Parts: sequence; structure tokens; C-alpha cells
Amino acid sequence: MLLVDFDPQGALSVGLGVPAHQLDRTIHNLLIGNEAKADEVIIPTKVAGMDLLPSNIDLSAAEVQLVTEVGREQALGRALRPVRDDYDMILVDCQPSLGLLTINALACAHSVLIRWSASTSRCAGWPADGHDRQSAGPVEPELAINGILATMYDPRTVHTREVRTRVVEAFGELVFDATINRTVRFPETTVAGEPITRWAPNSAGALAYRQLAREVIAREAAAR
Repeated sequence: MLLVDFDPQGALSVGLGVPAHQLDRTIHNLLIGNEAKADEVIIPTKVAGMDLLPSNIDLSAAEVQLVTEVGREQALGRALRPVRDDYDMILVDCQPSLGLLTINALACAHSVLIRWSASTSRCAGWPADGHDRQSAGPVEPELAINGILATMYDPRTVHTREVRTRVVEAFGELVFDATINRTVRFPETTVAGEPITRWAPNSAGALAYRQLAREVIAREAAAR
């Protein structure tokens, strides 16, 4: 599996213990000026079978630099094409906004997982006003929604339960059964630089992510 950190904050890289701010090459170098090839930037993680294309604040400049490029919406797809067949699955972690970087991810994706914070009623990184996906630009024609995931969920509060109920009423079976609840374990994993499934494998958070993984894989298999 390949994880692509496509957020200038580099939270995915940091969460996997990668000091991205110290790296000479990141995904920014793949997008701008053909400065590097994907296999020169990809690094292994502590998890067996999981590689990472790291990111840092340099990626924030790419959105401006790509504006004048021909086929700017396909930059990420072009960068990943040489290694696409090397992995069973490639996951792209996007920033929570529908800018040029996110459109690049949508343009080369086959399916999308929508994350929403249960503390609000809006889905992060996806239009909330009912616009169809064509409003996001030239995305992959066969792009499907794999599912909608509730995060920052607190089952003890009436508000979060009501918000999830409204989302289920609106989107039905698209909403994953798995929910990612609030827990102190998640900040700990960031400090440790390991995914929660390794840092606290028996925690509720780890179990929730394993349930989510099973649902994602099952939906991908059913869609083929």
C-alpha cells in the first residue's frame, strides 16, 4: 500500500514518524518542474508493506505554481503513474478544502472517502450544498463515493448523535457503520509517530479503524 500525504500541513507524514520538514525531497518535487521521480521520493514506513509519499509546507506553493501549467489538474496522476501498478491500493490524504490540490486527487482517484466531523453538520473537503461532483472540476468520470465516515464522534452527547442521524437520513448506506470516537489515544500516536493500530492495538480507536478498513475493502471489492 502507498500512502500519499497531499496536505501541506504534513499531518500524515508526522503521524507516521517521518520528519518531513527535514526531507530534501517530498511530493512537491514530483509536481513541480519534474525535479524527481516517484520512486526517488517514496519512503518505507514502520508498518510492513506500507510506503509513504511525504509532504511538508513546500506543497502549499504547488497550488500557486500549478495554476499556469497545462493539464494542471492531472499533475498528481502523472506523478503516480510510474508506480501505480506497484501497489494494491494507493490512498491520498487531502486537505479539507476543494482547491487545486484536492481536485488533482479527485482527478486520478477511483473512489473517495468523505470524512466529516460530528461536531458540525458539514463534510470536510466536499460540497455541502448538494452540487454534483462536476462542480469540482475534471474529476475521474467513474469516481464513486466509497463511504462517509464520522470522526471526532462523542456518543455521550445528544448533538453528535443527532448530527449522525441526520447524515444517515440524507446519505443512507453510504455512511460507514464504523465511527471514529474522540479519545486521548490519538494525540499520543502523533507524538509516538506510529499509527494507532501499532501504538495501542487493543484500544477502541484501533478497533474502529480496523472495522473501517474492512468496510472500505468490502465496498471496493463489491464495486469491481
